[in-house]
Amino acid sequence: MVEAPRGRSYVKFVLVLGALIAIGPLTIDTYLPAMPSIARELAATESQVQGTLTGILLGLGLGQLLVGPLADAVGRRRPLIAGLALHIVASLACAMAPTVGLLTAGRVVQGLGNAAVSVVAMATVRDLFSGSAAATLLSRLMLVMGIAPIVAPTIGGAVLAHTSWRGVFGLVSLAGVVLVTVATLMLRETLPPERRRRLEPLPVLRTYGSLLRDRTFVGLVLISGLKFATLFSYIGGSSFVLQQIYGLSVTQFALAFGLNSLGFLAGSQLNPLLLRRFGPRDIVRAGVALGATAALALLAAAATGFGGLPLILGPLWFLLFACGLTLPNTPALALTRHGEAAGTAAALLGASQFVIGGAAAPVIGALGSGTAVPMAAVMATTATGAAVVAALTLRGSLVED
Repeated sequence: MVEAPRGRSYVKFVLVLGALIAIGPLTIDTYLPAMPSIARELAATESQVQGTLTGILLGLGLGQLLVGPLADAVGRRRPLIAGLALHIVASLACAMAPTVGLLTAGRVVQGLGNAAVSVVAMATVRDLFSGSAAATLLSRLMLVMGIAPIVAPTIGGAVLAHTSWRGVFGLVSLAGVVLVTVATLMLRETLPPERRRRLEPLPVLRTYGSLLRDRTFVGLVLISGLKFATLFSYIGGSSFVLQQIYGLSVTQFALAFGLNSLGFLAGSQLNPLLLRRFGPRDIVRAGVALGATAALALLAAAATGFGGLPLILGPLWFLLFACGLTLPNTPALALTRHGEAAGTAAALLGASQFVIGGAAAPVIGALGSGTAVPMAAVMATTATGAAVVAALTLRGSLVED
């Protein structure tokens, strides 16, 4: 068994894994300020442009189902490096896309490449840690996921000030070049040959079947997926709601988006402190309850118009705080239950996050764009759904903290 890093090695490990994880939110969020200009240049509807977000999320989800068993069979490094190389090529294709359809296709391929990073990151954490130790490490990595949405739209806005949205994808491609170098030089293999599994269809299907028969694992997968749907409903709808309905400029939107992302950051970094006194299961229960309450408050404010923009941004902050509190703990609990197939389990977990999250984003555009109600309604549905699933599945000793 590979020894878990300690001291300076632990810090280096967290920094390297954090840098790799950043490629996902940077790829998703950097182009958000450009969505209205993409719609204008490519003569696309709001829903079609939001479909480009769905494209990368679906690629991330479906790609993980393929990469997970592969990472359990050949190790972690090779799928990671191949995925980053695919990300670079797909990003360049997006930068040259002449239609919204081809842009969406490029985003799907981008997601397939980034899927390798998501699976390898989760599986590597489980290779070395479990339980509360894994939840604590994932909270540190959530720091990256909290900072990236704050920085990414600002970077996107700065790029748009000097070039078009195509330049944003060029920048994302360059980030891939940097990260594939980091992965090659600094990330060691964490799955020794004796722990690898055979890459054959029937054993893979049996592994997925055993995971799906675990009621608590499925509950954790659904909670994680619904919380991601809440998060990506905000990501997909906020640029249109805040810029077109409430009249914010690109710079003001980036600032508002960043301030709300601080809520996610605060929740994820409070989590390690809470883990000293409470188990991950209890924190998940509290997080989904808070999220459901904030989402219903958001829906009420959007439907009545009471309080204007401040009473939209306030509940959004607490919604993202609840996501930051919940999301480090669901994978830690789920993967602790299935360490013998960490790659496959991480793939199923990640696929649910991005498939469910990707399905939520275009619903907002389909429901209309005249008010904030569609975004608020979708977020309320997913957040309350997560609370219901938690109440039904996270009981007693079914979850090992």
